[in-house]
This record gives sequence, structure tokens and C-alpha cells, in this order.
Amino acid sequence: MGCRKFLTVGAMVCTWAGCAVSFAHADPLADSQAAGPLTRAEVPRIALDDDTYLPPVSLNQQIIRVPVDAAGTITLETTIYKPDGAGPFPMIVFNHGKMPGDPRQQSRSDPLPLAREFVRRGYVVVAPNRQGFGQSGGTYEQDGCDVERNGLGQAGDVAATIGYMSKQPYVDAQHIVVAGTSHGGLATIAYGVQAAPGVRALINFSGGLRQDACTGWQDNLTHAFSAYGEKTHVPSLWLYGDNDSIWSSPLVASMYAAYSAHGAEAKMVDFGAYKNDAHRLVGDRDGVRVWWPAVEAFLARVGMPTGVQYRVADPEPPKASGYAAVDAVTAVPFVDEAGRNGYRNFLHQYPSRAFAVSDSGAWSWAEGGDDPMSVAVANCQKQSSVPCRLYAVNDSVVWSDSSSQTASAQGSASGGVKGEDKRALASRE
Repeated sequence: MGCRKFLTVGAMVCTWAGCAVSFAHADPLADSQAAGPLTRAEVPRIALDDDTYLPPVSLNQQIIRVPVDAAGTITLETTIYKPDGAGPFPMIVFNHGKMPGDPRQQSRSDPLPLAREFVRRGYVVVAPNRQGFGQSGGTYEQDGCDVERNGLGQAGDVAATIGYMSKQPYVDAQHIVVAGTSHGGLATIAYGVQAAPGVRALINFSGGLRQDACTGWQDNLTHAFSAYGEKTHVPSLWLYGDNDSIWSSPLVASMYAAYSAHGAEAKMVDFGAYKNDAHRLVGDRDGVRVWWPAVEAFLARVGMPTGVQYRVADPEPPKASGYAAVDAVTAVPFVDEAGRNGYRNFLHQYPSRAFAVSDSGAWSWAEGGDDPMSVAVANCQKQSSVPCRLYAVNDSVVWSDSSSQTASAQGSASGGVKGEDKRALASRE
């Protein structure tokens, strides 16, 4: 069967019924191998060498409604992750990007790779869906081609979130960071214009708003950053890559120069090429090793904590079974020729990858995101009435005839699978 491409939150996915790309506010992957510094990287967990002696903690994920107005007539669907205990904890607010199409169809913001790293360091992580996105109230306002106004409107929801969360007893309202990716990066920098006193840092991951239907959209975007820089006094860190599918390097340089021209304190980090698209960095667990060193140095400079305080478990792959060599395509059980072709495609993906299969012949692979093992199993299960199991993870076959390894399908709930043609990439914001 032919493969189709889709977009969601965190992994590239392919099943016997079709293919899907699942991102955390990132962009589609190509099926073929691509050059880049992490093409064959094994990504270690970012933690202290002796973190086994630290107190373990879960992410304590909770979904709440944050009121935008005093009457509470409009609320934002918001995901919270926090350490155990009463706090108060420093807080980071993470702002999502905008997928092509109807914002109402966009998944709940669930930035697990970033949340895990910050909870590990004792932060409360808050991820609101802004107005008109997903299950949040209100309406998304495009504001025509006025990017400056659009960003300020989005920043209003960020301000409402920080105002509400700052009143929670477990939040240290004097130690706040605001971060965002893509459209959320624009909202983050726009928020700097009206930042609350306790906000010490802004982190912009590949931020901006692309509006191909607007003449001179690049100039509109550059002007917006210039206007924000004129009124912002909170230091910011900008992280962009060379192979970003949305922003060209000259445009990034123009945006940064316009923002900095008014004396706004900002630092640009060009992290080079990341896999096949730098725009997917923050939604990918593999990306942590790229962005954390620069973020750590920046946060330390502005007086925010960076040391690991808790042990937070990463999704752990099962051990190699020795059933077959990973490149032995004919050894994959139960699948037909389409499944073998799917497995060949899997072998061309980046190393954070997983392939799942069931006795009925259903199969799926996933790459990247936070937990490709769970995504592969969950999407295989959608096509099968019998349990799906992991066959291969990264560069090892983990299958055995007596295996009961199924990997929790819970991870796929953070994103799901939502249809999108790769051609929509050109209008991505």
C-alpha cells in the first residue's frame, strides 16, 4: 500500500494503512536519509551522573482551564507539569506554534521533551493553548497581514496565563521564564513588551509568523520584531537552525538585527543543521542535547536555576533480543510485502525510531518526538484486533516469540494522528 503523510505532535509515523508525520509544532520529515549532525546520533539523557541518588518524580501532568477575563467566560486549555511537593517552584510558560488549517483542529499543547528537562530541574511547566486553538475558548484572530498586532494579541493570552499561575501557591512568581516555538516564539517575544516583573527571560525557538498570502510578509515580520525590541527590557535567547524549512538564514538575521537595533538585550544561537529540518528541534527529544547547553548558560546568567534536582525517567527501550539483525528485512514476522517495504523505510529513519507489528500483519513505525515506541505501538493497534508489539527500536531488534513487550500506548495521547499533506508546509506558521 502507498504511504500518506500527516502531521501531529512528535514523531514521524507509518502504518500498513498509510504514513503520518507527528510533530510538536514542527514540520514534516522526508522519507529518505538526510545529512545533519544527528543523522546517526544516540542521544543520552541530560542529567547528573549520579541522578539515581536524587529523589524520583513524575511529571504530575494535569489539565486545567485558565481564565482569560475576570468573569471567566473565556478559558484556555492548559497543561501543567510539576515536581512533587508544595513548592514554590520557578515557572516556565511554553507557547505552541500554529499548524496549517483550522486552529480548532490543533492538538492540545503537550511539550513533553521540554517539560521533562525543566521538571527535572525543579520547574513548574505551563503549556496553554491560546484562544481559538484546540479546546480553548475564544477565537483565533488573524489580524490580516499585521504581524505586530497578531503577536501582541497572542501575547495577551500569555499574560493571562502568567497572571493566573502567579497566584498559585506552588509557583514562585519572582522566577518566571517564557518560551515558545514558531508562532509561539513570536508570541513570546511580543509578550516581552508587557512582561510581568517576575519574568526574567524569554526563549525564542525558531519564532515568527509566515503569511505567504500577504505581500511583503518578510518585511511585516521584521517590522514586528523591531517594534517589540523597542519596548522590551527582558533579556532573550534566540535559537534558529540553518536548515529551517520555514525561515531562511537571511530573514532570521534581519529579524534579529531589527529587534536588537533598539538596544534590546538578546543573544542569537545558530545551532546549525538539525536532522532534516531545524524547525522541529524543540518538539523532538533528540533536540534536547542541542538546545539545553545554550539555554542552561542563558538561564544561569539571568539568575534562574539550572541544576538537576529530581530523577525523571525517560522512555526506556527494551533490550536487544538477538532475534535477528536489524537490517534483516525478511526476518520481520507476519508482514506482507507492503510491510517489508515499510520496514525498509523504517531503516532509513533517524535513530530514535521504533517499528511495531502484530500477529494479524498490522505494522507501524515512528521516528522522533518524545516516545516513538509508544506512537508506533498505538498506531499499529489502530489497525489490529490483536496486540501490537515492538519489533525494533533504534538499531536493535527487540522482538522475541515469547515477548510480551508492548510499550504503553499512553504516549500517543500527547499527539494523536491528524491528516495533513506535506505540501501544506509552505503555509506553516
